[in-house]
Amino acid sequence: MNYHEVSCSALLGLSGHVLKWLESYITGRQFYISLGDHISKNHDVPFGVAQGSCLGPLLFSLYMLPLGNIIKKHNIDFHSYADDTQLYISVEPNKTTALQSLTSCLSAVTHWMSNNFLKLNENKTELLLIGPKDKREALLPSLGNLNQYVREQVTSLGVILNSDLSLKPHINKVTKTAYFHLRNIAKVCPFLTKPDAEKLVHAFITSRLDYCNALFTGLPKKSIEKLQLIQNSAARLLTKTRKMEHSCTG
Repeated sequence: MNYHEVSCSALLGLSGHVLKWLESYITGRQFYISLGDHISKNHDVPFGVAQGSCLGPLLFSLYMLPLGNIIKKHNIDFHSYADDTQLYISVEPNKTTALQSLTSCLSAVTHWMSNNFLKLNENKTELLLIGPKDKREALLPSLGNLNQYVREQVTSLGVILNSDLSLKPHINKVTKTAYFHLRNIAKVCPFLTKPDAEKLVHAFITSRLDYCNALFTGLPKKSIEKLQLIQNSAARLLTKTRKMEHSCTG
């Protein structure tokens, strides 16, 4: 069974003319390479769907449906975002049953992928231990082959998470990026109207401060202070206020 046959078999609940219509959309595609004045011969596309197509993401999600069933069989919680799947387990250092389930699950996922024209990207497979430091360290000897995936921090949907969920790495990244853009905006600000300058600040600064800002709830004031200073700097830039003058942001 080739890739497209597998794709069509995953279109659950579809039959007759609708299924044939989708089969004709997936199969029979060709591509060629153009470089300067040179054009290659046409070649068949035996894998995948048309990039940038409206149906592409939906067809990929349908193709990946069996993955969720495999994970559920191992009693592991998970979230899937397109081609990014995150697994969650709760484990005690002296009880490794959950770790064994995770190892078995990864093995089953790898096997399913190899049989369905996919490959687990081990360079992007990461394991984050969340909890008190002493419990994390006590758990390490029980991880076995999973140790190779352990990271001090991981990125989830653009948010950097670390083992104690302090969000310090994420706040540092947001701060660094925001000040970089703020300096660039300051260079062109003399040539902009105030409304245009505000648009740039909202696009490059405010958008980063607002992204997933619900995660900042309950963090120590010291952590939030860095983000507040960015707002203050942006307000001073727009109002042309000196650094030592008091600024108030709402």
